[in-house]
Amino acid sequence: MAVFVIADTHLSLAVNKSMELFKGHWSGYVDKLEKNWNETVAESESVIIAGDISWGSDFNGCEKDFEFINNNLNGTKYIIKGNHDYWWNTVKKMTGWLEAKKFEKIKIVHNNAYLCENIIICGTRGWFISGEDDEDGVSEEEMFNQKILKREVNRLDMSIQAAKKIKTENPDCEIIAFIHYPPVYGDYVCDEIIDLLEKEEIKRCYFGHIHNVNPVKIRKTYRNINFEVVSADYIKFTPVRIL
Repeated sequence: MAVFVIADTHLSLAVNKSMELFKGHWSGYVDKLEKNWNETVAESESVIIAGDISWGSDFNGCEKDFEFINNNLNGTKYIIKGNHDYWWNTVKKMTGWLEAKKFEKIKIVHNNAYLCENIIICGTRGWFISGEDDEDGVSEEEMFNQKILKREVNRLDMSIQAAKKIKTENPDCEIIAFIHYPPVYGDYVCDEIIDLLEKEEIKRCYFGHIHNVNPVKIRKTYRNINFEVVSADYIKFTPVRIL
């Protein structure tokens, strides 16, 4: 059975934030997503959604989106937080809500890992550091960003350590990282994320977040790690097979 990945579904079935506003690739995107997904993914297979899943600001606002994901899209879904997933909460609250709503085909990836066929899923949201300082040194904004990034690196580390525990009993399974923000794109490199992936010998990483992707800026390989952009509009709302 196959495993797929996609990011940035940006569903808004209950709130007025449809990506239809941007036209182009986004015109009719929910219908395209459903059609392409179900033509590609079988009910017995799995899909990682690497962030920016729903525009809902809380559980009420994203319920219809999760109902759509659970009931209308084939397969088991493993979801990772994106920067626009304002509904995201503690694992306990999210798991409890999913169970109460009987969204049984959706699983949370947060400080943990899952064995999925012959791969082990780990990941986190990640963060972006601009690298720009003000005249007096590091700006307040940059200090804030560095604080968030440090937390995200710790979360990725926790997820990788959980994956390594799974791997001890499944030595032939590859650990793959899924991160919403790009660790590398064009001239930008998030060394903190890259260093951790390299240290833990993670060889594949998938990410989203970027729209209007410039193919020239895509670095397929960096420091012996393979990277792939899977933003929904870039991959034409069709999950990419990774196994």
